[in-house]
Amino acid sequence: MAEEKEWEETVEPKTDFGPPHYSIMMHPIIKKNYGKWSYHEVVRPGVIKRVSETGDVLYIVRFGTPRLVSVYTVRDICDIADKYSDGYLRFTSRHNVEFFLTDPEKIEPLISEVQEKLGFPCGGTWDATKGEYGLSNIVHTQGWVHCHTPATDASGIVKSVMDELYDYFTDHKLPALCRISLACCGNMCGAVHASDISMVGVHRKPPIIDDDAVRRTCEIPSTVAACPTGALKPDMKRKTVILDKDKCMYCGNCYTMCPGMPLFDPENDGVAILIAGKVSDARYPPQFSKVVVPWLPNNPPRWPEVVQTVKKILETWAAHAEKYERIAEWVDRIGWERFFEITGLEFSEKLIEDYARTPYLYTTFRTSAAFRW
Repeated sequence: MAEEKEWEETVEPKTDFGPPHYSIMMHPIIKKNYGKWSYHEVVRPGVIKRVSETGDVLYIVRFGTPRLVSVYTVRDICDIADKYSDGYLRFTSRHNVEFFLTDPEKIEPLISEVQEKLGFPCGGTWDATKGEYGLSNIVHTQGWVHCHTPATDASGIVKSVMDELYDYFTDHKLPALCRISLACCGNMCGAVHASDISMVGVHRKPPIIDDDAVRRTCEIPSTVAACPTGALKPDMKRKTVILDKDKCMYCGNCYTMCPGMPLFDPENDGVAILIAGKVSDARYPPQFSKVVVPWLPNNPPRWPEVVQTVKKILETWAAHAEKYERIAEWVDRIGWERFFEITGLEFSEKLIEDYARTPYLYTTFRTSAAFRW
């Protein structure tokens, strides 16, 4: 009773704004054993067994889902949660859905019903103690379905890539963690700047200025101020803007402020592939992703060039990396020359990184939390 009262006090006072306190949506077993978990083990790909110090056992069953789902799919998921998971479920940050089970006899019926009714695969887990890893779902942005500045689609490419990498999701076939993400333009909403493999939509032509639309719909000072490279100048005599194409980096920020400067180009928009980024500080400092393929065409609905390039990079890494070695660490060990040689990707001058670190700054300060005694 004391514990229940303590949890209730944490959710007071009630307000009409902000998210509800996380505790009120916890499964009773999780709430009871909060901070008391002893260990966990992976029973099979997609199924995790968590054991508490009190002896309570909870099984987590994970399924991959599309990021964009209909209300009918949500209702089906909720019905299954009511049947097997006491009405509790959660979505992970990588668009997987997890059900909580206390009875191990319900695991196989749950998996069968989800796959039959929804078509979602069970997987996306890994067993770090054994060095066996599965591929989790792909984080992605809105793409053509909703965003106003995309150079490519999001959910369409992700569906095509995951169809090709399906076996890596449902089984533990990888030597280490691999995070794949997609952003539909250079604004990087999909966290692709620090992922093992990234797909980024890229524009290759500057925006087209519709002077009449600019006059009718845009505030010129804020449009000019929105350009991060100073490529826009006001033309107050004609009540429009002037674009310096040599300074434009095709980010689309001006179009965000002004509908009279569309950036879309079906012929030149496409996808760039980046690799070797990571957020984790384990064994190797975090680092940003690097471009390895500057442009691939948009070929909906299946994007074959993008899919095959991502698959080639993933499988080459999986075949040559050591256990626990993520892509960033693998490339650092073998070198970029060897990477391009064994993957068969073409190297060009567009891939040369010309960013220069400030010498006096980076020689006097540690740039990472990873260091040796």
